[in-house]
This record gives sequence, C-alpha cells and structure tokens, in this order.
Amino acid sequence: MFDLFSNWIEKRRQIRQRWQQDARTLIEKHGRQAYYEAQRLAARSRAQGDRSGFWHWAKVASEIARLSPVAEMDMKVVQTIADEEMQKHRRP
Repeated sequence: MFDLFSNWIEKRRQIRQRWQQDARTLIEKHGRQAYYEAQRLAARSRAQGDRSGFWHWAKVASEIARLSPVAEMDMKVVQTIADEEMQKHRRP
C-alpha cells in the first residue's frame, strides 16, 4: 500500500515539474506574452478535443502567473484568444 501511495506521489511530482518546465520555457521564449501563449495552447487543445493537453496548458498558464511578475494577464485578451482558437481549430 505504501508503494502505491509513494508511486502516485512521485508521478504527481513529475507532472508538476513538467508544468513548471514548460512555464519557464514559455517565459524565456515569449516574455510578457507567455501567459497568453499558454492560454492559446490550452484553447487550441480544448478546441481539438484534447482534454489532457487542455489541462496541461491551463496548469502551465497558472504556473506562469505564479512565476513571472511581468506576465500580462488581461482576461479580455484571454477570451479573444480562446474565441479565435475555437473558431480555427474546432473539430467537425
């Protein structure tokens, strides 16, 4: 039982590390726009029906908000991004 719990904790730790690494990568690549890029990737995943991708990029966006004091986070811009991605990538 302990091994099962220990393995679950380790798996969750690895997932969180991926979120943090992707957040750092987007911050380095996109600077102040990193949060918007993560939201764009989340919206694209959602439009394509990729639940795990949506969840991943949404968590990356929250990590960017936590890690970067300069990231822009205007919800009107996020809504516009989501609307654009839904129109462009919606599955038939």
